[in-house]
Amino acid sequence: MLKGSALFWWRWLIVVTAGVLVFGLSMVVAPGLTRQFFSLLVFSSAGTIGALGEPAVTYIALVHGVLGAVMIGWGIALLFIVLSPFRRGSRDGWYTLAVSVAAWFIPDTVFSLWSGFWHNAVLNVVVAVLFAIPLAATYPVFLEADTGSFT
Repeated sequence: MLKGSALFWWRWLIVVTAGVLVFGLSMVVAPGLTRQFFSLLVFSSAGTIGALGEPAVTYIALVHGVLGAVMIGWGIALLFIVLSPFRRGSRDGWYTLAVSVAAWFIPDTVFSLWSGFWHNAVLNVVVAVLFAIPLAATYPVFLEADTGSFT
């Protein structure tokens, strides 16, 4: 079980993971708000995506909804990791969380930059840092832990 400052970082991870879940949920249940957010993020105008025309807006709503559902699933998986093996101090929990975040961050950010949407890459960096800070802070605790390894 985590103690001391590791407990603080564990709580931090719960909040960040809840943020992933809430953001994913908002993409599914509030497509107009999501469209405005990404329109502001990428085009500096809340209405630019809406001006693309009905077929494009409908397709973007579908993509945002599917992406939101995937984020909900990923967020729930992260939450289970944080609440169980990570909380117990298992190395498996730490590594699974770290690898999962890296597996999202690297291709998403590379593709965002490659396709010219650096704004999304900046958003990715913010979210990744919110995970990286507690992961870095707790690494020594998990390095010393004997309560689980990939064997």
